[in-house]
Amino acid sequence: MKNWWKSGAPWIWLTGGAVTVSMVMVFGLILLILVRGFGTFWAHPVLETTYQQPGGEVVTVIGELRRSETLTAQTMRDVGIPLPESQTTVVRHLIKAGNRDVTSKDFVYYLDDFFLEEWHYPDEITVLERREWGDFYGKPLRLLEQERIVAEGEGLWPEFMQRLTRSNQLFDEIRSIERGAIGDINFAMERVRLDRRRAELRDNLTPELEQRLQQRQIELQAQYAELEQRLDALYTEVRRDRIVMEVADGREVTVRLADIVQAWQPNNMSLPAKVGFYIGNFFDFIFGYPREANTEGGIFPAIFGTVTMVLIMSIIVTPFGVLAAIYLREYAKQGPLLKTIRISVYNLAGVPSIVFGVFGLGFFVYFLGGGIDRVFYPEALPAPTFGTPGLFWASLTLALLTLPVVIVSTEEGLARIPSTIRQGSLALGATKGETLWKVVVPLATPAMMTGLILAIARAAGEVAPLMLVGVVKLAPTLPIDGNFPYIHLERKIMHLGFHIYDVGFQSPHAEAAEALVYATALILVLLIVMLNLTAITIRNRLREKYKSDSD
Repeated sequence: MKNWWKSGAPWIWLTGGAVTVSMVMVFGLILLILVRGFGTFWAHPVLETTYQQPGGEVVTVIGELRRSETLTAQTMRDVGIPLPESQTTVVRHLIKAGNRDVTSKDFVYYLDDFFLEEWHYPDEITVLERREWGDFYGKPLRLLEQERIVAEGEGLWPEFMQRLTRSNQLFDEIRSIERGAIGDINFAMERVRLDRRRAELRDNLTPELEQRLQQRQIELQAQYAELEQRLDALYTEVRRDRIVMEVADGREVTVRLADIVQAWQPNNMSLPAKVGFYIGNFFDFIFGYPREANTEGGIFPAIFGTVTMVLIMSIIVTPFGVLAAIYLREYAKQGPLLKTIRISVYNLAGVPSIVFGVFGLGFFVYFLGGGIDRVFYPEALPAPTFGTPGLFWASLTLALLTLPVVIVSTEEGLARIPSTIRQGSLALGATKGETLWKVVVPLATPAMMTGLILAIARAAGEVAPLMLVGVVKLAPTLPIDGNFPYIHLERKIMHLGFHIYDVGFQSPHAEAAEALVYATALILVLLIVMLNLTAITIRNRLREKYKSDSD
C-alpha cells in the first residue's frame, strides 16, 4: 500500500475522477437545459377529461400535461382534500389549461386516482397561440367575417388556416410600417427639431434655414399622414375575421384572428407535421420579438444586443489590455511601484462585478456621458443622449471588468518568449522596438487571444453591472438600423443574461416562463461557445503560423 501511495497512482485516479465528475456535471446541466427548454417547441398532445372537485362538482378539463409529482396523502389532507385513510400517496398533475382571460389562471394542479377520469385526446381540440393572454384551448365551432358565418363543420379548418395566414401577412405589414417607415419618419422629425434647436442656441437661425426646416417638417408630416391612413385601412381589414371557440366549461368565446399568431391541432398531427412545427417554432424563437412581458415570443433583440455588446467590448479591451501588458513587461522599470501595480491588477480581477456597474453608472454615464451631452448635444438637453445608460457604456464597463484578464494573459505570453529570440533579433541589428513589434508581439499573439477568449466568456454571462449601465427589460428598437450613424451607441439594449433573470424571477407567470428560461439559457451557452470557438480557431491558426515562422 505504501509503495502504491508513493507511486502517485492515487493522485492520478483522484484527478481523473475529478475531471470525470466535472464533465458529467457540465454535460448533465446542458442535457437538463436542452430537454426542459427545447421541449417547449414540440406540439404536445392535449388531453380532455373530467375532474371531480373535493366539493363534489364535476368539471371538464382541457389542456397539456406539464409534469406529475407524487405527494403524501397526509399533505393533501392537511390542506382540506378528503382522501381515504388507506391512501398513503397521491399523484398530482400540473396541466396547462390556457385561457387566462377566461378562467384567470392558465396552470392548474389536479389530483389523480379518485378525482380524474380517463384521459381522451380528441382530434378537434385546437391550440391558439395569441399575441396577448397566452395560449387558448378549445374546439372550433364557426368562422365569422364581421357577423356573417363563412365556415363551420368540416370546411371550417381549411378556411380558418387560409384566413389566418392572410391575417398574419397583414399584421406583418403593419409591424413593418410601425417599426420601419414610421420609425424612420419619427427619427427624421426629431432631427429637424434638434437642428432648429441647435441653430437657436448658436444664434444662426436665419429665415432661409427656418423655411427649409418647416418645409422638411411639412413633408414628413404628410408622409406620416399617408402611413396613418394605410395603417387604419390595414387594422380595419385585419380585424375583420373572428373564430368562435368552445372552451372546457361549454361556453362560447370569440377570438379575433388578428390576435392569433398560429393555430394547430396537436392530436391530429402526424410525426412529420410535428417535426416541421417544431422547426418553425424554434426559428420563430430565435428570430422573433418578445411578447407578454417576455414570457412569449422570441429573443432576437436579446441575442443581437448580447453579440453587439461583446464585439464592441472586445474592440475596446484588446488594444488597451495588450498595450498595458507590453508596457508593464517590456518598458516599465522593475521595482516596488511595478509590483504594486501588478497586485492592483490582480485584485481588480476579483472585485465584484456590481461594483464595476456602480462605477460605470457614476463615471461613464453621469460624468462622462453628461459632459458629452453638454459639449456636443446641448440642443437635446434636458433629455440626455449619452448621459443615460446605453450600449456604449455597457460595453465600456465590461471592457473595464475584463481588462485585468487580458493584461495578465498577455503578460504571461510575453514572459514565455525565450530571451534568446530577443537577443538574436538585437544581434542582427534590429532595434528594441522592431524586436518587440515584429518578433515578440507576434509570437505572443496566441496568449493575447487566450485573454480575449476568457474576457468574452465572462462578459457574455455578466448581468449585475449591465442592469445599471444600459441593459433593459424590453428595448423598442435595435441599436443598428438604416439611419445615420447606423450604429447607435447611445441606445439601450436587451441581453440574454438579463432576459433570463427577468423572465425567471420577475415574470408574473412563472409556470409559463419556466420553459423559456431553460431555452434562453441554452441559447446563451451556445452563443458563448460559438464566440469562444471562433476566437480559439483564430488563436490556433496564429499559433501554427508563428510556430512555423520561428522554426
